[in-house]
Amino acid sequence: MKIPLLLLAALTALPVLAKGPLTVEHLNQFNKISAVSLSSDGRYLAYSQTNGGFAPADRSSDIYLKDLRENSEARRLTQSSSSERALAFSSDGQALYFLADRTGTTQLWRLPLNGGEALQLTNLPLPVEGFKVAADGKTLALALAVLPGCATLQCTVDAKTTAAARKDSALAYDSLMVRHWDHWREPYRSQLHVATLNASNDMVTEAKNLISDWDTDIAGIDEVAFTPDNQHLVFSAKAPANDQAWQTNYDIFQVSVNGGEKINLTAENKAWDAKPIFSTDGRFMAYLAMSKPGAEADRFGLMLLDMVTGQRKALAAEFDRSVSEYQFGSDNRTIFVTAQDVGQYSIFAINTSFGDVRKVYGNGYAGNLQVASDKLVFTNHRLDLPTEVFQISLDGSQLAQLTDINADWRKQVQFGDYEQFSFKGANDATVYGYLVKPWNFDASKKYPMAFLVHGGPQGSFGNMFNERWNAQMYAAKGYAVVMVDFHGSTGYGQAFTDSISRDWGGKPLEDLKKGYSYILQTQPWIDGERACALGASYGGYMMNWIAGNWPTGFKCLVNHAGLYDMPSFYGSTEELWFPEFDLGGTPWQEGSDYQKFNPAALAEKWQTPMLVIHGLKDYRVPYAQGLGAFTNLQRKGIDSRLVIFPDENHWILNKDNRVRWYNEVFTWLDKYTK
Repeated sequence: MKIPLLLLAALTALPVLAKGPLTVEHLNQFNKISAVSLSSDGRYLAYSQTNGGFAPADRSSDIYLKDLRENSEARRLTQSSSSERALAFSSDGQALYFLADRTGTTQLWRLPLNGGEALQLTNLPLPVEGFKVAADGKTLALALAVLPGCATLQCTVDAKTTAAARKDSALAYDSLMVRHWDHWREPYRSQLHVATLNASNDMVTEAKNLISDWDTDIAGIDEVAFTPDNQHLVFSAKAPANDQAWQTNYDIFQVSVNGGEKINLTAENKAWDAKPIFSTDGRFMAYLAMSKPGAEADRFGLMLLDMVTGQRKALAAEFDRSVSEYQFGSDNRTIFVTAQDVGQYSIFAINTSFGDVRKVYGNGYAGNLQVASDKLVFTNHRLDLPTEVFQISLDGSQLAQLTDINADWRKQVQFGDYEQFSFKGANDATVYGYLVKPWNFDASKKYPMAFLVHGGPQGSFGNMFNERWNAQMYAAKGYAVVMVDFHGSTGYGQAFTDSISRDWGGKPLEDLKKGYSYILQTQPWIDGERACALGASYGGYMMNWIAGNWPTGFKCLVNHAGLYDMPSFYGSTEELWFPEFDLGGTPWQEGSDYQKFNPAALAEKWQTPMLVIHGLKDYRVPYAQGLGAFTNLQRKGIDSRLVIFPDENHWILNKDNRVRWYNEVFTWLDKYTK
């Protein structure tokens, strides 16, 4: 049957479906890349992809493999209903190791790339939290949560069985810390184990605990490495002591795979030591080190220990950035690192002989850094791009995007344009920030402002894409989004980061005021009479501080998990090293800042309407802080609303709760700005 010409013309003239603004439903539907691994020869890229539900593949989570030599489309390797994570190539590049809960508990699996089903390698009575495989493919390093002092895994299983049979529900403690992030601490610790794989591929059913005489956790399996001869392991951990809650002295320890003495390789440094990695020739061990005991936001410098001579040196000591991830280049003369830098997470190359530093890439947030002989592979996300995988030549040329897992998703969304700006802040220092325009910006119109204040406080709202505080969500609702990296922000030199310690309510507030004035002067399309400020954690603290120190600055405030009463915060939080360093000791020490920068002390000056949001399982900033702010608002007759999420911690992680969170926030903003 032929279509009439007039009808055909009408059909072909139909407009292409226009893009729309970002919605919270979009945020719940985009696809995510988590674990990334590159084969040692640089040919194969493997990654774990979780589909958010927008595509027909619904919400699956599986492993994908891409042949970079052939530049072929990525193919899906797994079809299991369980999710896979923690990918690692075998040393010969012919198989993938991963963790999955296919049998009811998380265990280690091995998948050959030449075809065939995944083989279960471990069948332990406890779930595997993380793993490393020795280069010879024979020895496993495993992180398992066990009862300290137990000689066997069955000992921990028996202890759990006995605990489950108790009729009471009491939790008892003899030392701090008693809870962490969102859970009361149980007696089990994540400790380092070893197991041996045999040629017949029999499943591993037992593992040896190398630190069973300790009552502490390892810092994580990512901070564990085999020595080049595969006979020892090095790992980062705090040595057993009763000061775990108020000191940051992680050290690098070495222990034989057969057990025995644990040698502290960094005993002289009383600050944080982390992330040991060996050069491929085995000559050097690199690691990260801070220099200030008790400081969690100190600069992580790159250290190099000569395993032959014992000589130790700081690499690129003048490089005023804190290293996040790093990998040796194949020549062992270059170390590639990621570091936060002026609103980005950039990639740098550092020469191991002379410490020369060269920027390789610097747009957006780079992570999951992988190094092969001729290329770097990394994930990257930006204010207008969810995470994808990219590759770049070692000299910074030939940038190529390797994945586009959200191509269809992005066709539905119109993002707001963004730009970085700078101005003179406190002490006449240069302060940076980002401006995101409304998604359908019209220069002839006036727009309200969403003034976002980051947490940390040593953090940054930079060129990144995330779910919890996504700047594009506010642009999608017609707001100009302003984010100032005030004194204390990361990526601008360690002195700038350090400047917030002992000055929580000083220079940062001055920067925010000056940034606010600057943006109104330079962007006349922003309506300063319709501006609301929002923040979480330290950003929530700043909402409370603004309420008493800048009470007429905004039409409304949104305070998520904000600190309200500083002395009571100290007595109920868990990681005490943080307030003790940043606020000058304990509340009872003379000269500390708990009253000097206490929002509750200025509660009588509050007058700005405020939305208060808190998670009941937030043990970093306990919910009584939010309740205290709301109580003050209500008693003073200030328009306010309290929203509690009983099942959330410091963040809003549940997708349905995220929808409610954004709806509550935008209803509040609209009430005062539109």
